[in-house]
Amino acid sequence: MRTATREEPIEGRKQAVQDHWQRETCGTRGVDGDDRRAFFDRIEQERYTWEPYIPEFAQFERGRGKKLLEVGVGAGTDFTNWVRHGADATGVDLTERGVALTRERLALEGLSANVLRADAENLPFANDTFDLVYSYGVLHHSPHTVRAVSEVYRVLKPGGTALVMIYHLHSWAVWMVWAANCAARGKPWKSPRWAAYHHLESPGTKTYTQEEARVLFSDFSQVQLRSQLSSGDLLSFRAGEKYQGGLHKLAWKYYPRGLVQLTGNRFGLALMIEATK
Repeated sequence: MRTATREEPIEGRKQAVQDHWQRETCGTRGVDGDDRRAFFDRIEQERYTWEPYIPEFAQFERGRGKKLLEVGVGAGTDFTNWVRHGADATGVDLTERGVALTRERLALEGLSANVLRADAENLPFANDTFDLVYSYGVLHHSPHTVRAVSEVYRVLKPGGTALVMIYHLHSWAVWMVWAANCAARGKPWKSPRWAAYHHLESPGTKTYTQEEARVLFSDFSQVQLRSQLSSGDLLSFRAGEKYQGGLHKLAWKYYPRGLVQLTGNRFGLALMIEATK
């Protein structure tokens, strides 16, 4: 079993991850982009409707007057909220498209912040630079997640806070990916971890148990973590092209969301981590 501290390098994996998110920046699928302000407004409305726990986790107001780094800005929704709330914010993304979208969004709102393309595994900042580092649903896509978390630790000031979401292995979303890509295809011996690695979002997506996540963040002085039911667990997001078949449409329509919600957050895909350096 692949653990949080045993990750082998995979040739070309980072380029494949970059290509995946360059093609479709997270949150932009199916959103009409002709009216740019309406485009960004819709992305924000959908993100916080489908994932209403993000603002509670981030607590954007805590960034006021602080030096903040967001690793993986995507379309810039969360990053823009950090800037709106007065953070001295810097954002990085592995893709040119993520950087361009975030800069465009800030400009439309008359806001200013530093946004640049950079690799989470090699952040271009000095040690002890930021009060807050925020990364939501990003670091598990990095080929070397251990190195990326080490970079988060390095650039944080002593006493600084990391707010990170990575994917939880023991979750409804991962089990569904396993059922669709392993059990239904006559390969039930393949593990849920393997299924997520090969079929959940970008190539090489990793998932962690809570114990593995604690190992991943073991350099930090304090670590609080919890799992959270996500839009992936509830199938409450807009389905992509590979989920447009008849069976997929039936699954989306008749999925027992109420029963899943009754189980609480124990089997949620989102593993929310707040760690103090």
